[in-house]
Amino acid sequence: MTAWRPEDAEVVTSEAELREVISPPAPVIAAKGLAGIDELSRKFIDAATLYFVATTAPDGSLDLSPRGDPAGSVLVFDDNRALAFADRPGNRRLDTMRNLLRHPRVGMLFVVPGKEDVLRVNGRATIVRSAPFFGELAEGGVKPALAVVVEVEELFVHCANAFRRSGVWDPATWPDQADLPTGGQLLKNQLETAKLKGW
Repeated sequence: MTAWRPEDAEVVTSEAELREVISPPAPVIAAKGLAGIDELSRKFIDAATLYFVATTAPDGSLDLSPRGDPAGSVLVFDDNRALAFADRPGNRRLDTMRNLLRHPRVGMLFVVPGKEDVLRVNGRATIVRSAPFFGELAEGGVKPALAVVVEVEELFVHCANAFRRSGVWDPATWPDQADLPTGGQLLKNQLETAKLKGW
């Protein structure tokens, strides 16, 4: 594989250069964000069983954490201006929660199985230890120890191109699982590589 050397590449360093390649979006796309959750978007969120939570640490480093729960596990309330999700054992991410304490901005991407469109929510997050809605977040009768409330500042739909190109919902395009490493194998190899290369 060719080594990465910035001096050998034509690097884009300004928005003007970027605009030479990417044309501005149509006005209807540029103004696509809502400061709340409309009725159809709420239906989409209710059906989502997978969502990703993106946070930023004070030093600028990023954390992207996948969260999975049965459909309907993300609550929408406050006149459709806020949502809440439980921090479950097994998908608990200290990095995410620590980032939210220091920098409460959050981006979320909601995925519905079999659906190629995805819904994006940006907002301000608050971590809570208890609230009247904790009973609704219970799983198997057990309330979560923590939940995250997100005040929605921007909501919009991403087009289906990425999921459509990836074939993620088409089993005929899936790679042979036997050829892929398990999570345990990945972790072991990462630790060995870090030790060997000093990364």
